[in-house]
Amino acid sequence: MRLEGMAEMVPLKTVVPEPDGVSQLVEHLFRHEGAKMVAILTRIFGIEHLNLAEDVVQEALSRALQTWPYRGVPDNPAAWIMRASRNLALDVIRRQKTFRAKEAEIARLIERDGSASGGAIFSEYEIADDRLRMMFVCCHPVILPEAQVALALKTLCGFSVTEISRAFLTTEAAIAKRLTRAKQTIQEARVPFEIPASDELARRLESVLQSLYLLFNEGYKASSGDKLVREELCQEAIRLTELLAQHSAGNHPKTHALLALMLLNAARLAAREDEQGNLLRLEDQDRARWDQEMIMRGMSHLGESAAGHALSEYHLQAGIAACHATAKDYQLTDWTRILSLYDRLMEFDDSPVVALNRAVAVGNVHGPKAGLEAVAAIHKSKKLNSYYLLYAVLGEFELRLNHQHAAVEQFRKAFELAETKSERAFLLRRMQECEGILRPH
Repeated sequence: MRLEGMAEMVPLKTVVPEPDGVSQLVEHLFRHEGAKMVAILTRIFGIEHLNLAEDVVQEALSRALQTWPYRGVPDNPAAWIMRASRNLALDVIRRQKTFRAKEAEIARLIERDGSASGGAIFSEYEIADDRLRMMFVCCHPVILPEAQVALALKTLCGFSVTEISRAFLTTEAAIAKRLTRAKQTIQEARVPFEIPASDELARRLESVLQSLYLLFNEGYKASSGDKLVREELCQEAIRLTELLAQHSAGNHPKTHALLALMLLNAARLAAREDEQGNLLRLEDQDRARWDQEMIMRGMSHLGESAAGHALSEYHLQAGIAACHATAKDYQLTDWTRILSLYDRLMEFDDSPVVALNRAVAVGNVHGPKAGLEAVAAIHKSKKLNSYYLLYAVLGEFELRLNHQHAAVEQFRKAFELAETKSERAFLLRRMQECEGILRPH
């Protein structure tokens, strides 16, 4: 959506950066600031203008890409984008009959903005509160559950439709339809832009946590692109979950369990790739590079999650992550404990992906043949036909059984389906290693 007309702009620096540097900066702002700006603008102009808020932020970022390479980057890029977005929204709102209902709030914004002297327009408290409100708007019970998470990922976290479709293992068209219907439902139901209370809070918290969980997973293992790890998404998920855990609305054992899971897994990020960006298996990682401070934080939140008697899938996954994070080396990993946790997790979530992870644990406890049998027993395995990790796991089991020809074939299937450069390079190496064993010496 192209929006014409903008009021005053922020003065720019005279130093002109390289275009690639501007692209990286705008991408950073989109990931770290875009959702905050959408939340702020939605509070000011009303939830009925959610689409407008998203459009003007996107347009402001587009104008930054066009302008900054020639005129220079402003002293406060985030404030520039925020003001540009606000001014674009004002131009549209002034032409609508609803302007008078928001006139006092808009006037307050303009007055405060004028005295901000180029700095931040909003306090951290206001930003945090607006983001929490947006979390719960996206997860209102009038919105279908599968659409709640998709909307939160799009609006709150800045996910593209493609990223969301891969997180849900579905099509882009299906996700686009969910988003459109969800926004229509918000408008028709006049969903309030507020943090809910009492029983309503408990109902919506589940979808909020699921959205944050999916955000972290996309960063921990990107669904496509050159980079396997997108650390900025992991950090954003951790920041949002910490924000939720610190607020009375989200200070629950399940929130702390999810935060523990994120921290314990994120502690290993630096060791998941080598210096060339190649994927490293857990057994090949340098554990000295694991972030011990983050592991301690994760274990602390895991302790807080034990309050009360509730047990959730996040508790169990955090327990699995803790087994990995606290093992001195791969050989000393408590795979028996991990398998028992996966057995319990299957009671909460019997999805084929969880079953595949359990099969890995089975293989480590009872051997590769038992692992293959566990994979074969996954009753929903057809849903994994296009999931490259299915074939990667099968390849590893076949290799451990010295079935090199079968292993090569499984790794080849995984290679054809993998979408990140790092994963494809790793699988190519595994194929070459197997073929090297097969060649006569």
